[in-house]
Amino acid sequence: MNKPKIARPEESQPAHALWFDRKKYVTINFIVHRPKEVQVDIQPDKMILCCKNDTDDVIYNELHFYENVQIHDSREKVYDRTINILLRKVKPDYSWPYLQKDLAKPSWISVDFDNWRDWEHEEDEGKEEFDRYMDIMKDISANKGQAPDMGDLDSD
Repeated sequence: MNKPKIARPEESQPAHALWFDRKKYVTINFIVHRPKEVQVDIQPDKMILCCKNDTDDVIYNELHFYENVQIHDSREKVYDRTINILLRKVKPDYSWPYLQKDLAKPSWISVDFDNWRDWEHEEDEGKEEFDRYMDIMKDISANKGQAPDMGDLDSD
């Protein structure tokens, strides 16, 4: 299952990439119109994308990830206008504030705010909602008195 090494072409341009973070995965969508000859090499610390678009422009992107990913549980899917990459994090439940280790953000990388969620605090918000629900239930039972003892009901 050794993939051939992808060499950087002499003349190439990067594809625009939109990315977003989830609990277990990071998703990167490369915008390429009618991609062909697509090569993707996902390594634990980086990925390389090389392809051609509908006008035979050579596209090349190389990313060094903020954290390591699981290469055997990461996938790519080619569509008519995008190449979607799903990267499984080695450390789930750990937020990536950046896509790359290098803090200097290339102009071709953007955050996909339409799909971005602040998932770090979702459990806390759910717990707060549950606590409020339990408080309401306690208030209701306190106002109605004791719940009836249904011990005299047998399933005979």
